[in-house]
Amino acid sequence: MTKPKMADPDEGLFKPGSKLMHKKTGGFYKVVLLANIEASLAPAYVYESMQSHDFWIRPKAEMEDGRFELVSE
Repeated sequence: MTKPKMADPDEGLFKPGSKLMHKKTGGFYKVVLLANIEASLAPAYVYESMQSHDFWIRPKAEMEDGRFELVSE
């Protein structure tokens, strides 16, 4: 049995520390890291709201489907 490949932080479109804006809500977020969802081992982003400082997890495919745009510093 081969071990599934784990997420590599460099594989994501958004790198740790990147600032993003959610296009629908206008909220601002900061990427913390790229991780794996335990049940499926699918890659997912951990990100933090810059307004409330809550942490969120979203599958990599959803984060990179155009809902978020990179905000330049």
